[in-house]
Amino acid sequence: MMLLDGRVAIVTGAGGGLGRAHALLLARHGARVVVNDLGDGAARVAEDIRAAGGEAIAVTGSVTDAKQVDAMVDAARDAFGTVHILVNNAGILRDASFAKMSVDDFRLVVEVHLMGAVLCTKAVWGLMRDQNYGRIVMTTSSSGLFGNFGQSNYGAAKMALVGLMQTLAIEGAKNNIRVNCLAPTAATAMTDSLLPPPMKALLQPEHVSPGLITLVSKDAPTRAILAGGAGHFERAYVTLTGGAYIGDGEDAAEQVVKRWDAIGDRGVETVPAAGGAQIQQELIAAAKAKNIG
Repeated sequence: MMLLDGRVAIVTGAGGGLGRAHALLLARHGARVVVNDLGDGAARVAEDIRAAGGEAIAVTGSVTDAKQVDAMVDAARDAFGTVHILVNNAGILRDASFAKMSVDDFRLVVEVHLMGAVLCTKAVWGLMRDQNYGRIVMTTSSSGLFGNFGQSNYGAAKMALVGLMQTLAIEGAKNNIRVNCLAPTAATAMTDSLLPPPMKALLQPEHVSPGLITLVSKDAPTRAILAGGAGHFERAYVTLTGGAYIGDGEDAAEQVVKRWDAIGDRGVETVPAAGGAQIQQELIAAAKAKNIG
């Protein structure tokens, strides 16, 4: 089934690994693909797509350079008329414990992962609004969602992408722009030194990309965090517990400690529709306790 017939997709960091797998599967489902990367890999992937009967162009450039990003979008429009899908996949690693990590390496990882996604998304946002259609995927990570030793820079950038996704999904809803996150587990150049050979064999990038197709299809969800690896998929959520009203007494700090378990009780946990849900919950609890309204 051609789930994306006629759609135009940009995939950043698609010269190899996960981005390559994404680009090939998008093309197999009928998308016309703009393959972006810094090196020669982009041209090879575009040629692979064309050799298989698909449509693709390669655009070399850095996602951290606004002029190069704009040129990439212009190339997509010149070749295919528009952009329907953006997959923010480009990334790098500069792993070290926080104590040993340089600020420059921290800043560089945030610049590529977070600001690269911001620049690429900004470059297509107006176009998608005008055509009342867009599908955007941010590549997050379990390192951002849950933490991972030696990846404070990477984890910070990846969790920031979740926050970006949450807000853009809200802002884009009225123009049928759906924004989601994909948290992949795959053996790529970035993880080559981190995994033993038997595990690498299971964690092929191609086993993640089917989840991407769901996130960019016509009937895609929005504000979803899809995790996947080795052919297994999960959903991750940012949740809010029901909490406990502490009040403003002299012993409020002691009460937070005392009622910590009640505050964290997940029995009435929710997935807020927007940030306002937190203040609404807090005001309702406070007003009830003080007999206001």
